[in-house]
Amino acid sequence: MDDFTFDTDIAAKAAEKGLCDHCLGRLFGKSGKGMTNDARGRIIRDSLALGAPEGCSLCDDVFDLLDRFAESVAESVNSVESDNFLVGCRVDPAITEAEKALWKELGIEGESIKTELNREIGKIALPMINRPVEFKNPQVVACIDTRFADVELDMAPLFIYGRYNKLSREIPQTIWPCRACKGKGCARCNETGKMYQTSVQEIIGDIALRMADGKEHFFHGMGREDIDALMLGDGRPFVLEISQPKKRDIDLDELELRANESDLAHYRDLSFTDREAVKKTKLATPTKVYRARVRADGKVNKEQVVGVALSFRDVYVDQRTPRRVEHRRADLIRKRKILWVEAEMADDGTFDLTLETESGTYVKEFVSGDDGRSIPSFSEALGVRCAVEALDVIAINDQEEPK
Repeated sequence: MDDFTFDTDIAAKAAEKGLCDHCLGRLFGKSGKGMTNDARGRIIRDSLALGAPEGCSLCDDVFDLLDRFAESVAESVNSVESDNFLVGCRVDPAITEAEKALWKELGIEGESIKTELNREIGKIALPMINRPVEFKNPQVVACIDTRFADVELDMAPLFIYGRYNKLSREIPQTIWPCRACKGKGCARCNETGKMYQTSVQEIIGDIALRMADGKEHFFHGMGREDIDALMLGDGRPFVLEISQPKKRDIDLDELELRANESDLAHYRDLSFTDREAVKKTKLATPTKVYRARVRADGKVNKEQVVGVALSFRDVYVDQRTPRRVEHRRADLIRKRKILWVEAEMADDGTFDLTLETESGTYVKEFVSGDDGRSIPSFSEALGVRCAVEALDVIAINDQEEPK
């Protein structure tokens, strides 16, 4: 406290404005450690032999309501689950503008009224909440409007990592808004706003949303498979995001069990994670192993098919954006690597290909050639037009699971 100093002339001019101890001391809030602004204000007022004003001309005596604000904050924070919290506030814009004008007039910049209110409300609320304050990554921020003592809670999203298998060729990975109405609801989509009635996202997301009592769910997959493709093997990594969750400590074993009641998709390895995992998952570029049932436009023999398959080892393919997705993807030529291909005959005109490719490879177009948009292609090398009848993803070769 002994290191608190202030400019007497500036302090005298400020005191003449009819400021309360909080607002007077806040002007010199960067001087003196281990003391509150109202203590600084009392020291200044005593040194100038001045009495306290009837009411504060700057803050309109908002600091008289600290206990009420703290009680409102505590009540709101205690209504949700979290490991920590942080207090924020909204102040009457007229007060913040008057404060800036006062700084300019006095040629000084003190601590802002919002900073002091946040700190003082938090100090009073802390014993009533019994959770630590977290400044860097708070799970819940209680923002109180000091004009009305109303509290608005901002809950940090809940992130759940896992892997999924897609067992249906008729559902997409994520919610697909209706193309006709853009999600508003129309006759084409039966007023649902969706092209497909469910998705990998919704099967688990709707359950998690109810369990966490959240507002909305978002799905972040490590890539995606076509709607008519299955996702088999160990599954595809994903992060499920729940916004504004009122409950955070949900039972992930129960979530997995309930989600796996579906015949359309299955989920496993669920664990809580953080926002950084979303970035890692979205930016990951693992190689992928596919199994494709291919039909040739004519008879082919085993030697031909196997020979062509073996020729595609560490081969780069130039793929122009396929016709089937050019309505939603930029028209570009992408160079993708085919690491290896194996073949097994089913009958004279049908065979199975198993292949590992670089992330982002259009496998159907590699097989068919897509009318010359994918070069080289399996069809071109075989000398017979081919098309993929069924496609399965059987492995995502990701090296590191985000936790």
